[in-house]
Amino acid sequence: MKKYGKVIKDANLKNYNTYKLDVKCKYLIEVDDYNSLKELINHLKEKEIKYFIIGNGSNLILPLYYDGVVIKLKLSDISIKNNIVEAGSSAMMGKLAFDSVKHSLKGLEWASSLPATVGGAVINNAGCFGGETFDSLVKIDCLYNGEIITLNKKDIDYGYRYTNLKDYIILKAYFKLEKGNKEELIKTIKEINDKRKKSQAIIYPSAGSVFKNPEGDYAGRLIQECGLKEKKIGGAMVSSEHANFIINYNNASTDDIINLINLIKEEVLKKFNIDLVLEQEIK
Repeated sequence: MKKYGKVIKDANLKNYNTYKLDVKCKYLIEVDDYNSLKELINHLKEKEIKYFIIGNGSNLILPLYYDGVVIKLKLSDISIKNNIVEAGSSAMMGKLAFDSVKHSLKGLEWASSLPATVGGAVINNAGCFGGETFDSLVKIDCLYNGEIITLNKKDIDYGYRYTNLKDYIILKAYFKLEKGNKEELIKTIKEINDKRKKSQAIIYPSAGSVFKNPEGDYAGRLIQECGLKEKKIGGAMVSSEHANFIINYNNASTDDIINLINLIKEEVLKKFNIDLVLEQEIK
């Protein structure tokens, strides 16, 4: 598999997931061009070797050992022409937001503190602070069924923290932004980042919001009303700052996090008869 990219056998993935889980995979392959990725995916499918793509590792709960191939894309180029921003799938949304503001373009300020890659943000229609990815998305280039194709926004089924793109590999995304006042945009980004520091868990490793907000309510409020702030299982704990965050405060294992998730779901269901839906993905 070396012809497709850099290969690491029995790779430790602690620095590839934002929970900082000390886990491993059989092979980690770093790929930096479309054709190599296309050939690699076809090879893995032909050999019936399981695999998944990893972005920034936010929104993910990894197993102790993944007996397959983890693919890390190295497609992080960003270009801005007039009001169109093009970004490779492994570019960080935060950098995209800051680069856009440098060009006096508004529409991505909400993403300035989002710890996600462009690809991950597109697939999950990630959002925070009143904005979400599909607000300004125009189209994507992606790999599907062994072919590189382009999908316009209208061709994609999407909603709150959802798209129908789970079987697609995002290669590049295109965003259409509006002209704005650079000083005002910088001020907005500062306000968003200050708000995040005050309201979200950032000292300890986490993977962002654990559950989707149920319609008309907030998962964090429900969890807090159940008295679960600072609830611990092993090295995992419900954040004292935001109840919809689980933090790795003391070398948490995958099982610690999953068991805490299950406990939260049980308690919220018991008290409110609401079945919380997981926003994070368990691999």
